[in-house]
Amino acid sequence: MTDDPRRLATLAVHAGEPRPQPGHAVVTPIACTSTYTFRDTAALRDHFEGRSERDEYGRYGNPTVTVAERKLAALEVAEDCALFASGMAAITTTLLTLLRPGQHLILTADGYRRTRQFVTDFLARFGVEHTLVEPGDHAAIAAAIVPGKTRVLLGESPTNPYLRVADLEALAQLRRHHRGLKLVVDSTFATPVNQQPLTWGADLVLHSCTKYLGGHNDLLAGAVCGDAALVGLVRELRGVLGGVLDPHSAYLLTRGLKTLDLRVHRQNSSGQRIAEFLAAHPAIDEVFYPGLPSHPDHAIARAQMRGFGGVVSFLVRGDLTRTSRFIDRCKLPQIGPSLGGVESLIEQPALMSFYELSSEQRLAVGIRDNLVRLSVGVEDPEDLLADLTQALAEP
Repeated sequence: MTDDPRRLATLAVHAGEPRPQPGHAVVTPIACTSTYTFRDTAALRDHFEGRSERDEYGRYGNPTVTVAERKLAALEVAEDCALFASGMAAITTTLLTLLRPGQHLILTADGYRRTRQFVTDFLARFGVEHTLVEPGDHAAIAAAIVPGKTRVLLGESPTNPYLRVADLEALAQLRRHHRGLKLVVDSTFATPVNQQPLTWGADLVLHSCTKYLGGHNDLLAGAVCGDAALVGLVRELRGVLGGVLDPHSAYLLTRGLKTLDLRVHRQNSSGQRIAEFLAAHPAIDEVFYPGLPSHPDHAIARAQMRGFGGVVSFLVRGDLTRTSRFIDRCKLPQIGPSLGGVESLIEQPALMSFYELSSEQRLAVGIRDNLVRLSVGVEDPEDLLADLTQALAEP
């Protein structure tokens, strides 16, 4: 997949799809089967001895899933891709593949909370040590590496919800200086349209395909992309743990990927306009968006990314109640916990992902009561700006 000369928008439509399709269909059909039959014993032997490329059982492979994997591998300039039933299934299976008791991993403190929970609670019970470091503190990351023991450096770029951007080139240099260390990057917020971590030196790139890659808020899926040998190890464990993607979701993912380039460019443009509007609005205290010069990682993002995405986080001037009133006055964005779809979604993280915590506990993990995360869809940006204007107009 790494030597396909076609541009990303073309790959999104055509990569990974055989010609002709079964039944001479234009689109990849759904192979809705749990098992596969063999013509005779000789065909069975050919399969298990590597002389034929085919599937045997649904937990190990499916033709519809394979098309989606090959398409995403092409978009990430990867040799291979393995798809999963969710982003968390992809992350947990990858870490279980790479780590053993007594080994150590480093992850940034602002990573997805369920990823942190898996590392700090689950892996810790099985003797895997970890160090949390602040985003952007490369000196702290370097100091946290234990030679011969640290096996994984896991980061997100951009992060959720403050959209910190990792310096992938600097992290890759650290990885090259330590034998056995793997750099794993969750690139869900960026998508391959805006950033391809493997080209900067990452070993594996992860996605929650539920978000931008599917793009329509109608599927759950996760992905791991990288070199064939490493992805092969992850795929082998997937077959044991069973977190496989079903063919219907793979079909929806393939369909979503075909418009990824179009959607993300629209969301990049709208996100930038909305971030600039909010940054100048008197009812907003602060805006977090890599496309703004005020963002701490703006220079890195400009050098590393082709666009800054459709998520804009910001602080409303006021308390938790004032912020909730603003969200309730929004008419276009719906209140929801996800992102990356064609519909705009808005949330107050203090009352969505961190509802069970007190204000003090939320503040300790960086979640302020007046924080808002807006996931910009593909609506006309003028309509979104008008809606935000009216929602911010009342005290």
